[in-house]
Amino acid sequence: MWRDPGVSADSFYETKPDCTDVPITRFKIKAGKTLSPRKWHAALSQEGYLDIGRTLRRIYRGGVHPSIRGEVWEFLLGCYDPKSTFDERDRIRQHRRSKRSLLEFHFYVYVIRRQYATWKEECRQLFPLVGSGRFITSPVITDDGQPIQDPMIIPETNPANGLAVLPQDNNRISSINSANILENVADKKLIQWMLTLHQIGLDVVRTDRTLVFYEKQENLSKLWDILAVYAWIDKEVGYGQGMSDLCSPMIILLDDEADAFWCFERLMRRYVSILS
Repeated sequence: MWRDPGVSADSFYETKPDCTDVPITRFKIKAGKTLSPRKWHAALSQEGYLDIGRTLRRIYRGGVHPSIRGEVWEFLLGCYDPKSTFDERDRIRQHRRSKRSLLEFHFYVYVIRRQYATWKEECRQLFPLVGSGRFITSPVITDDGQPIQDPMIIPETNPANGLAVLPQDNNRISSINSANILENVADKKLIQWMLTLHQIGLDVVRTDRTLVFYEKQENLSKLWDILAVYAWIDKEVGYGQGMSDLCSPMIILLDDEADAFWCFERLMRRYVSILS
């Protein structure tokens, strides 16, 4: 019996020309099995309600077409209720990108949530490189809260390419306009968070290095920002090696940083619930 061999999805994720040992994905786009853009839109009613059962059956049979993975994942990870409408999702999307609090509709319950932009601004006040388009790969604070005035810079550090240490003047930290950086830090939670920032940076520069997508400084910085903000708001989980690999697909598939953050946050909820 003839079977559709499928089409490789590798072409949707451009790799660097000099990377010749990139593993080839085993996933194939198969007509009639893979959830295609046409089938996806057909599963949404005129009001925007999603036929989740029909959608899941298609996904089980052949996966999700790369061009719609971002918006499909937002439902699969619980960012949106399948019974929500287009208008309700638009309101959620706009509010979670803002700096205001809102009543967010999720699983039939309205709950007060502080949104991503608010958390990011809070982190920026604590550490001004958050949201600056730059990030660190060297420690800036000791375990007891003492600022490191002359942090060691790893050889590949290059601010022009997005790998940045704190702005310096005569090898001393002086350009950061934050007393929290220049003075001793006493808050243990803040110390712990600041100790993870360079660890996040080291993982960011290693994540999906073969992809052309991460040749852009803004994409590396976006990944660092999301992980830094998450580590601050969920202090029990914080940051662990490998979380950058989980977050990376969200950055690639979703254009808006806030949308990528919420997908990652929902994914981490599931991991934590499984492990707890």
